Amino acid sequence: MPYYYRLGNVPPKRHTQFRRPDGQLYQEELMGQEGFSSDQSLLYHLHPPTAVLSVERLAPATFPFEQPGPLRHRLLRTAPCPTGGDAVSGRVPLMGNDDVRVSIVRPDQTMDYFYRYAHGDEVLFVHEGTGQLQTQFGTLAYRPGDYLVLPNGTTWKLVPDANVPQRLLVIEASGHIVPPRRYLSPRGQFLEHAPYCERDLRPPELTEPHDEEGEFEVRIKARNSITRAIYRFHPFDVVGWDGCLWPYAFSIHDFEPITGRIHQPPPVHQTFDGPGFVICSFVPRLFDYHPQAIPAPYHHSNTDSDEVLYYVAGNFMSRKGIEEAAISIHPNGIPHGPHPGKYEGSIGQTATEELAVMIDTFRPLRLTEDAHQFEDENYFRTWVS
Repeated sequence: MPYYYRLGNVPPKRHTQFRRPDGQLYQEELMGQEGFSSDQSLLYHLHPPTAVLSVERLAPATFPFEQPGPLRHRLLRTAPCPTGGDAVSGRVPLMGNDDVRVSIVRPDQTMDYFYRYAHGDEVLFVHEGTGQLQTQFGTLAYRPGDYLVLPNGTTWKLVPDANVPQRLLVIEASGHIVPPRRYLSPRGQFLEHAPYCERDLRPPELTEPHDEEGEFEVRIKARNSITRAIYRFHPFDVVGWDGCLWPYAFSIHDFEPITGRIHQPPPVHQTFDGPGFVICSFVPRLFDYHPQAIPAPYHHSNTDSDEVLYYVAGNFMSRKGIEEAAISIHPNGIPHGPHPGKYEGSIGQTATEELAVMIDTFRPLRLTEDAHQFEDENYFRTWVS
């Protein structure tokens, strides 16, 4: 996180005695990244966060990647994805590499356990649905368009609102997902040219701590496995915390587009930076205003990256035959660009209402066997018709 935040009760000086009304010490926990050399927060628990009653390996956590095939542009039409499961168990893995994994999920259940991803940060993009993301840092209410950014090691549970359809895009990193460095000052403040700032980030709200003893299941994804750990105390027993490491929500609707006289390249849409990939937001915006401008993107070759575009809403001015929740994958090694008629047809248009999330990776992506159920196998031919 780019700035310091504090919630609840914390002592005036860190690593000193901080006592409960009954005289017992609160249990201090340091949650930090990169071996005490990067962002961190201090949390104060009613009980030790280390009291584990039992552990077992629950399941492997590998992606079922497909066998290599011919290089081609691909399209996944995921709108018909059925609902089922919770925000973790219901995930359908679609693609990934050693840096990032991408899934979709349409949960219709509340998690009856807690979850923690140990090897990197997660982003849950809310395409549809409302509810609560509960964490040890507090609760985040979510709504359509939200990016829910979860630092690695965060313990969480997603509680969807009843009878509200849910659709999430899940991005798991093998490292940290942060605002682009060029948006920040040397001390971490958002700069004037950044398309969003601190005011747009929604921190959690701290609720009453759970002072409960019993058996509380936490599923931990680490080392290509899911471990079930049964804790003695409720993990959300925090009375206060402070620091620069915490989960937050950022709405795609608060991303302010950068426009120009001629077509602007994809980096102007960048929202987050991850290890070996970026996340970009395409939002409603005015088109280019040079008198000879061509608003549609020019044909381009991804010589160093794969481009994934998740279509959220609106009319996609460079594509035809694309609907909400479709995902296009344009791999490196093949030029791509607007569909026939879209390049010249964009001349004279003044604005777009499209809404989409883009993931550009710098190592090749592999699709999963699960992705095949959504694939439009004729997509790569759509540039000749």
